Formats: sequence, structure tokens, C-alpha cells
Amino acid sequence: MDWDEEEERRKRILAVLAGFRLLDDDFMAAVFQDSLECIDLVLQIILSKPEIKATKAITQDTLKNLQGRSVRLDIHAWTDEQEFNVEIQRGGKGAAERRARYNSSLMDANTLLAGEDYDKLPESYVIFITETDVLGKGLPIYIVRRTIEGSNEIFQDGSHIIYVNSSITDESTSLGKLMHDFRCTRAEDMYYEVLANRVRYFKETEEGARTMSEAMENLARDFAKELAKEAEKRGMERGMERGREEGKIDMVVEMLRDKLPLEMVARISKLSLEHVQELGRMHSLL
Repeated sequence: MDWDEEEERRKRILAVLAGFRLLDDDFMAAVFQDSLECIDLVLQIILSKPEIKATKAITQDTLKNLQGRSVRLDIHAWTDEQEFNVEIQRGGKGAAERRARYNSSLMDANTLLAGEDYDKLPESYVIFITETDVLGKGLPIYIVRRTIEGSNEIFQDGSHIIYVNSSITDESTSLGKLMHDFRCTRAEDMYYEVLANRVRYFKETEEGARTMSEAMENLARDFAKELAKEAEKRGMERGMERGREEGKIDMVVEMLRDKLPLEMVARISKLSLEHVQELGRMHSLL
């Protein structure tokens, strides 16, 4: 690749970065990686617990299930006695109630060692920050709890599921300001300086943009590997050629949803740029 091509590629990536928001889960993962301060801010505001301080956090953390489907958590964080999963979801399907249940169950399954008492399970929180009001009640936040039927008592199993509706940006509240920031493309428009500084780093500095570019490349390769496995499985079920083709289409669509540059998608999927553009238009992504 000569200098002109490299410069053109760099400009395209910067153009993609300019449109990213914290509601784009891969950008959010980069912003929150190695930043407990950002994670603390989000948890403190959503849970109305200013004392929360995370001791450890992993972005894009894969929880293995040897007997079934594994999951990749956008943010996986811990305090001494609590465990958190924060998910960004732009489409309604990915924030389905049973997905919240499944994430919660895998967090529990990966916590206890053989022989450990159930009382050792930490309080767990699965938090979905959604682009739209997926539960449809017009609320800014939904706190889901198990209750004992016939009474108003809470079933104290220590698990919590929360949906945050980012489409409500009431800037008179801390939560509304936070959701406003999640929908901003420019650091200068954000309320919370700790978030603005991280967004500014990835969008406005050479080092940050390069880091984000590499992260996008790695993400695309991870997509390719994961969806290749899915394609192979489909191939066994439906015929190898058809399965591979469907898997490749899924891979392209997912990368386009994550706003990866078209040329990068074409290169990793081994499809022509024209085919990638056609798939993007078919799925209303371009």
C-alpha cells in the first residue's frame, strides 16, 4: 500500500470514527477499556449508588459455556461483593428479556468453584442501555425484580435486571445527562468530563485514532472467526455451500451494523466492495 492509499484509508477511518457514539458498542468498549472511572460513573448514576467503585473490569469479555452457547459481554465489572454486565443495544431483538436472563445465568455459572456455597454468589446486575424504548412503557429506566406472587415482597435472590431507555434525555437529571452523552458524536457537547476526555482521545488524537483503527480491524477478524464457525454449523445442517454463504452474509451485515469501513468489510469477508454495498443497501444499513 503506497502513501496515498494509506492516507486515503486513514481519512476514511477518521470519518467513521467521527460518527461513532457511546451507543455504538464497539466504540463504547474502547472508551471504557482500562477506565474504571468511566465505568464507576455509569454504574453510580444508573443504580443511584454514588459509593460504587469497580475493582476490576473487562470489555468484550467472553463467558464460555461448554455445554451450549457462550456470550460476549460489552462490559463485565466487579466490586468486592457485586458483579455487573453492561450491554449496549441499538436494535430491540438483542435486548430481549431472555437474553438478560441468559447473561445473568452465565455470570452465575462462571462465579462459583466446585463445592462453593451458593451464599458466595455476589449481587449481580445485568444492565441494557438501549437506543429505543424496547419495553414500550415510556420510562427512562426499568428496574426488573422477581416478586413473590400474592404479595409485594421481593424474592431476594440477589439478581437484578435493568433497562435504560436512552431515547429519553431529560437533561435535568443525572441519568438524562448520561444518556445525552451516550448519544453525542462530539466530546465538546458532553456533560461528563470523564467520558468527554476518553471520547476526545479516540476521536481527536493520532494515537487514539490509531488504537481505534486497530481495534476495528481486530473486531472484524473476530467477527469473521465467530461467524465462520456458525457458517460451518449451518453448512452441516443445510448443505455446506449454502451454509457458508449465509454465514458470510451474516458476517458482513454485523460488521456494517458496527459501522466498520466498507473496504475493511470487503477485505475481511473476501467479497467485492460492490457486493458489500449491495448487502448494506438490502439491510438498510447504507
